[in-house]
Amino acid sequence: MDTTLSILIPTFNSDCTELVNSLHQEAMATTGLRYEIVVAEDGSTDPALISLNHTIATLPDVRHIIREKNVGRSAIRNFLAREAQYPHLLFIDSHMSVIRPDFLRTYLSHIDEPLVYGGYIIPSDVVVPEGNLRYLYEQSCAEILSHANRQQSPYANFHTSNFMISRDLMLTYPLDERFKRYGYEDVLWGKTLQEAGVGIHHISNPLGFSRFEDNARYMEKTDEGLQTLHEFRDELQGYSRLLGVARKLRVLKMPLRWFHALFGSMMRKQLTGPHPSLWIFKVYRLTYYFSLT
Repeated sequence: MDTTLSILIPTFNSDCTELVNSLHQEAMATTGLRYEIVVAEDGSTDPALISLNHTIATLPDVRHIIREKNVGRSAIRNFLAREAQYPHLLFIDSHMSVIRPDFLRTYLSHIDEPLVYGGYIIPSDVVVPEGNLRYLYEQSCAEILSHANRQQSPYANFHTSNFMISRDLMLTYPLDERFKRYGYEDVLWGKTLQEAGVGIHHISNPLGFSRFEDNARYMEKTDEGLQTLHEFRDELQGYSRLLGVARKLRVLKMPLRWFHALFGSMMRKQLTGPHPSLWIFKVYRLTYYFSLT
């Protein structure tokens, strides 16, 4: 093997030292691989975490870039693509974990593919506080996000948490930097790639998803994501299940808006409490979306 790879990790207020060390160990042990690992802080505000992450800069072929301004999930990935020195890029979210010893080698066996997505799973040994809404939601989506189902809808089931792409392709079709808030930048990018005729090759090479924010923070992110979805609703039609449901129920727009006005705070209190209901979460998301119209 004689190949090159730029491993790119955008981060915001997240400890990525364990992730980098795991990747670095496998990269060093992979014969014929020339690599770099580049971590970019996207305006992180926690000095302790920034300082902790900076310790990775002592490792060979590892860079830690501190950017003071938060530019958003699209722009930071485009920045990393421009920063990369090698023609193949592997993007990994900083809150993920390596769960298999051949993670990089599996990707390298697909190095000639223009775009490869490996997916993510919740490790069986993960310890999560009881009643964590994000964990419950991700568990409910596990089957949908399985390798077999991802292959059936390759563009709708693509995420930017764990993928390899050629640098030329990334620079030709950058992520849309209009997306400043949380959510859906990867969904629109999948649509862009489909329209350009770029194939997405789905493989079973998951990272572990084992960090779950508390319920209050997850609800904040949920609201932010729904605001993003509403802002780009015309462009995301056909690529969001929620938009599909909302389209079918548009004749009930006003009653659903009223329902949220009356019961939204009550639902939110239940969802941020110790025993959140996924059914209430679905109702909350739908009615909150209609409240934005």
